[in-house]
Amino acid sequence: MHLKKLPALVAAFALSISAVSAMAQVTVGGAPMYANKDIIDNAVNSKDHTTLVAAVKAAGLVDTLKGTGPFTVFAPTNSAFGALPAGTVDTLLKPENKGQLTKVLTYHVVPGKIDAAALMKQISAGGGKAMLKTASGGTLTAAASGKTVSVMDESGGTSKVTIADVNQSNGVIHVVDKVLLPK
Repeated sequence: MHLKKLPALVAAFALSISAVSAMAQVTVGGAPMYANKDIIDNAVNSKDHTTLVAAVKAAGLVDTLKGTGPFTVFAPTNSAFGALPAGTVDTLLKPENKGQLTKVLTYHVVPGKIDAAALMKQISAGGGKAMLKTASGGTLTAAASGKTVSVMDESGGTSKVTIADVNQSNGVIHVVDKVLLPK
């Protein structure tokens, strides 16, 4: 092999590695997430998001989150819902509390697609904080410490992004470890 061809071969190899990485499947709750499926079609397969899916169904938000979007969803896990005070989830799931449940769930949704790179840019441009207007009309505050992104609700509750950039056909999901609560 000629040494003159080495840089071209290295570049081709690097390009093929990055193409494979781009196609790598993200898994959430043990299930592969597919970028060509919508938020709901992916979330129903995650064993870590059964409470979230049940809540979305109870709130009547399935059609909304299957819509064209795009949406950025900070998706709390079952453990995050389990950390709420005893009885909170059961109370929210009652039909008479649909309005309150809807407000909590839409507080986790930001219109538009904000992937991790865009969020980090917003945090940097905001002097260390990004203010995100939610679909419920509230505001979340995102901040970074190293490579860890935290999202704070209006009452000071903080959640960490545990899995970022779970791309969907109608947006992106960032898995979070706490439920964010509107005022």
